[in-house]
Amino acid sequence: MIGKSTASNIIKETCCAIWDVLHGVVMSKPSKEEWLKIAEVFSQTCNFPNCVGALDGKHIRVIKPKINGSRFFNYKKFFSVVLFAVSDANYCFRYIDIGSYGSSSDSAVFSHSDFGHLLNRNALDLPGDTALPGTTDPALPFVFVGDEAFALGEHLMRPYSSRGLSLERRIFNYRLTRARRVVECAFGILSNKWRFLHSPINLKLENAISAVKAACVLHNFVRQRDGFNFEDSLEHSMERSNFTGVRGNRHGATIRDKFADYFMSPEGEVPWQLQAI
Repeated sequence: MIGKSTASNIIKETCCAIWDVLHGVVMSKPSKEEWLKIAEVFSQTCNFPNCVGALDGKHIRVIKPKINGSRFFNYKKFFSVVLFAVSDANYCFRYIDIGSYGSSSDSAVFSHSDFGHLLNRNALDLPGDTALPGTTDPALPFVFVGDEAFALGEHLMRPYSSRGLSLERRIFNYRLTRARRVVECAFGILSNKWRFLHSPINLKLENAISAVKAACVLHNFVRQRDGFNFEDSLEHSMERSNFTGVRGNRHGATIRDKFADYFMSPEGEVPWQLQAI
């Protein structure tokens, strides 16, 4: 038998070591060339060109923290921290942020994350604007896709409001959803392989965060080791994080309209899209 404090230290040191060793190997910041490869997979598998990632947030259940416990109590009536993640089309996490209060919204977590700051400063080393397949004009930026919780921007696309949508906008929402669902798949694969995520993590908060970070890099390690062709799942026990709609900017709206135009054109349409909406 080993003592509780000894076991706690072993868990903490092991999880920290896994993160330190694997983070730079399986979750490093992509270069321009790597972003282009990510975009190619999104275009082939999700039919959304110039897309370099799907982002979302999920609640990770924890026991009530001793400090600021009420701030971890979320709208679903349990204690949690938010796992914010950006996934590629192979269901690998390209960026994670874990530890925000469970009461925080996706937009708040995103805006305070390192990834959000880098994106807003155009510091992610994304490739330059590129014309969409089959066209020569206009050149459009590379973008991430999210749901209504995120603000529309030059490099971040979200769906149109669901009220009174034209056919063109309904098609855009369908195409965006097909690309965005990869992050849902990534969360599902993560929680189904690392089963401790199915129930409240009975560890000190800092150790729980270390365990989730370790699980995320191990997730990427296993994905890259085993390949991307085995059965994946959307089923997971993590609750969606708090939804609070935020406004975008006009430049982002213009870019979204151009994507919507493209998805209705002969060059950009897919044969089944009208039947799918």
